[in-house]
Amino acid sequence: MPGQSPLFWVAEKDRYLRQLLIRDIEEQTGRRLIVYFADCTSSHSGAQILASDDAYLAELLGPGEAEPTDLLLETMGGSTDATEKLVGLLRSRAPDLRAIVPCRAKSNGTLLALAARQVVMGVTSELGPIDPLLTIGPQTRVSAHLLMAGGSDPLITRMAEDAVSQTKKLASTLLATGMLQGQSEGEIEAIVDKLAGRDLFHSHGSVIDPDEAALLGIKVERLQPDNHLWQSIWLLRCMYAHDLQQNGLIKVFEGRKISNTLKAALTEVGSALPS
Repeated sequence: MPGQSPLFWVAEKDRYLRQLLIRDIEEQTGRRLIVYFADCTSSHSGAQILASDDAYLAELLGPGEAEPTDLLLETMGGSTDATEKLVGLLRSRAPDLRAIVPCRAKSNGTLLALAARQVVMGVTSELGPIDPLLTIGPQTRVSAHLLMAGGSDPLITRMAEDAVSQTKKLASTLLATGMLQGQSEGEIEAIVDKLAGRDLFHSHGSVIDPDEAALLGIKVERLQPDNHLWQSIWLLRCMYAHDLQQNGLIKVFEGRKISNTLKAALTEVGSALPS
C-alpha cells in the first residue's frame, strides 16, 4: 500500500504509476534511472532545452554520492548554452552515465546523449544531426550552414559560424572525454564533422537510427523488441507521451522519488537560440 492517503494517491496516480515503473526498471538494471522528457509535438518554446532546466536536473541528480545513472531522454533540442550546462551537471554528478533513447533525442538532444558512455536504443529510437539552427525573427528557423553560405549580413554570418564552432567543440570534448576516450583527435573530428555538417545528413531532421549511429562510431547498446528491459522502457515512454498530452504538459523531470512537471504558458516569447 502507498504511504500517501488513498485520495491523494489517486489524484496523483499518473506520476506514482510512472515512478513504480521507474523502480521496476532500476531493479532490472541495478542503476538509478532519471527522466528528461519533453513533448516533441509541441511548438512551445518551453519544450526546448532551456537554461532553466538546470535546476530541475540538479534536483534529480541530488546531493549524495554519485551513482551509476541511466538518463531516459526525449527532446527535439534547444539552446546550446543550456546544453553545455546540463552535460556539465551530468558529468559531475553521474560520471557513469548511460543515455536511453526510446524514441527521439534530436539536435542538442543528441549532444546530451553524447555525454554518456553508451546510448541504449531500440527499433523506434533515433538521434539526429547536431548542425545548429538559428531563429531569425519570431518564427523563422534557419540552418547555420545556410546562413554562412548566404554571406549577405556579416553579423548573421558571424553568429552562424560561432554557433557551428560551439556545437562542434562541445561534441568533440564530450566524445574525447567519454565514449570515445582513447581514440585519435582525427577520428573524433571526422565523426563530429558528419554529425554537424550537411555532407552526410542533408536535413536537420534526418533520422540516425541505431545501425547508423553505430556506423558513425557512437557506442550503441541495441535492445530487441522482445527484450524485457526494452519493453519496460517503451511502456514508460508511452506513459510519458500520453500523460503530457492528457494534462497539457510540455516537460517532465522525474526519478524514483522526485517529479517536476512544466505546463505551457499562456503566451510564448520568441528567442534567438541555436538548437
